[in-house]
Amino acid sequence: MKNSKLRTLVEGAIMIALATVLSFIKVYKLPWGGSITLLSMLPIAVFSIRHGLKNGLFVAFASSVVQLLQGILIDGLFAWGLTPVMLVSCIFLDYIGAYTVIGFAGAFRGKGLAGQLGGISMAIVMRFILHTMSGVFIFASCGMLWDGFYTENTWVYSLIYNASYMLPELVFTLIGAVALLKAPQTRRLITGE
Repeated sequence: MKNSKLRTLVEGAIMIALATVLSFIKVYKLPWGGSITLLSMLPIAVFSIRHGLKNGLFVAFASSVVQLLQGILIDGLFAWGLTPVMLVSCIFLDYIGAYTVIGFAGAFRGKGLAGQLGGISMAIVMRFILHTMSGVFIFASCGMLWDGFYTENTWVYSLIYNASYMLPELVFTLIGAVALLKAPQTRRLITGE
């Protein structure tokens, strides 16, 4: 039992490290935040499928803290000019909440490949919703939506802006998940089947 818990913790730490490294490999970066990465959500999703919802959410939360530290140290989160209330809201919507929901990828892990892909899709859509809400309630309310065609309707602007990187992330993550879950060796390792 003790070795099992230790093994789960070590696997979680490895997946957080892998997700962090992959988040630095940007396929495309949008000018005002958001980017398409090289499968950075897949390690956390795989961990959640392998170890269940509770462990998946725990590791996803730990990963969200790492992403927040990246946002502070690399992206200059505190230099964005947000008020204290907006900054705290941004931390919870764009970092803690948005990355923790990836742990929901294991919600339907016992339902075969369709359930596993459905769980991953649900988790990424939840992340998309949180980023969209952040765009509408935080960045629009403090006047930080940039000049462009959709700035008059903040919902449309935020939906399109966030979909421009989250939709490709969803597609790439699902392709990566299918590749892992279809191969007998990795499927057995991930799901125990």
